[in-house]
Amino acid sequence: MKKTHFLLSLVALGFINSCQNIDEIAVENQKQQEVHNKTVNVTNHDGRPFSTGIPVNAKFVAGPGGSVLMQGFYWGVPDGGNWWNTIKGKITDWSNAGIGAVWLPPASKAQNGPYSMGYDPTDYYDFGNYNQNGTIETRFGSKTELEALITKAHAENMQVYADIVINHNSGGQSEANPYTGTNTWTNFTGVASGKFPRSYNDFYKNAYGNNDEGAFGGFPDLCHANPNVQDWLWGRDDSVGKYYKNVMKFDGWRFDYVKGFGPWVVNTWNANVGGFSVGELWDSNVNTLEWWANNANSSVFDFAAYYKMDEAFDNGNLNVLNDDMMWKRNPFKAVTFVANHDTDIIYNKMLAYAYILTHEGYPTIFYRDYEEWLSKERLNNLIWIHNNKATGTTSILYTDNDEYVARRNGYNGNPGLVVYINNSSTWQERWVETSWSNQQIKDFTGHSNWYPTTQSDKWVKIQCPPNSYSVWSLNQ
Repeated sequence: MKKTHFLLSLVALGFINSCQNIDEIAVENQKQQEVHNKTVNVTNHDGRPFSTGIPVNAKFVAGPGGSVLMQGFYWGVPDGGNWWNTIKGKITDWSNAGIGAVWLPPASKAQNGPYSMGYDPTDYYDFGNYNQNGTIETRFGSKTELEALITKAHAENMQVYADIVINHNSGGQSEANPYTGTNTWTNFTGVASGKFPRSYNDFYKNAYGNNDEGAFGGFPDLCHANPNVQDWLWGRDDSVGKYYKNVMKFDGWRFDYVKGFGPWVVNTWNANVGGFSVGELWDSNVNTLEWWANNANSSVFDFAAYYKMDEAFDNGNLNVLNDDMMWKRNPFKAVTFVANHDTDIIYNKMLAYAYILTHEGYPTIFYRDYEEWLSKERLNNLIWIHNNKATGTTSILYTDNDEYVARRNGYNGNPGLVVYINNSSTWQERWVETSWSNQQIKDFTGHSNWYPTTQSDKWVKIQCPPNSYSVWSLNQ
């Protein structure tokens, strides 16, 4: 959810305008970044193109390195009901590039109707097929268009993850509330779908207590302790989770603002519904991230790595990449990222993408980075490297303020790789210990024209251009 730290309840247009102002600042920053991130042709020095992972008319097939997730939206995508069609039109290219899943914005009808980004949910079963909150379609389109998008993704062997907002609701009618002694906007008995009707006892404070772990922005705070709420979220055959999975055919979940409720909520959802899940726990403390992931039985976004990358690549201190991160604690529960719809603070993004796409964890590509702001050719090359070479555990070989070298140790016959990141203004060279004896290697990014052969003791000298990266593996 967009973190604007409200101290007032939602005023629809004011809410959207304030968030769009934040987005405009990010756009201006990225325009400046475009000058910095020039497109470089990815070619061999004998004229042959390096593989960027885009075969002709290929469906996504997971490689030895796993998969890559695309965040298929940004804050303030064009309104008018065309976004589902826009994403549908990109699915084949994303699949061809080696992207295995797409994360969509909250898909159901929200209070701000045709202008809402979905984080103020009213009716979880209205995907743009009921006339309420001033519109039939959502900001993103109709239910039919959403279903067509999901069908297209599945035809390309891609998964689709739904953004699930279950901390709070918005858009209810006013009703007398005996627990507050006032009227509250907690009457959702008239939602157009007729499913998951709610009243004051489904929100804090109520018969189950005064509050749970956290509230957000003055919205009515959903009470997960109430059996009626549990039943409608994950228990019933037509619960929100099971409807999304079995009827709409979503494959997984990105849970919004999980600081607002206990990790048992996500754990119970996953046990009853299934599918991939990742939580947005906005916290740089790796102990907190690991605690939540274990108790939620879920992946979690690696905010520890996110802030370390900002310090490393933007502040000239690559030594901090030795610090602890969620992907180091448990790579199978770490979703790494460089930017998203909420936060976009890293300037040297290509170095950050080189980091997450060669390291452990489940890397995420941000829509605007891929489609608008950075070199798609360079990102496709890194995606190919991730899917085909980034295997095995990680060994950090060297760090200083400007240089970082790490080795993926390979797995199940795949040779792994060595990644060299150089944040200085000059070419750098360094002797490193690889996993390979007496074998020729090459830089799969095309940044270096060296084809060195490793010594019998597995050592070799590699190089890296200024403010860039190289990725080395067996020349095969």
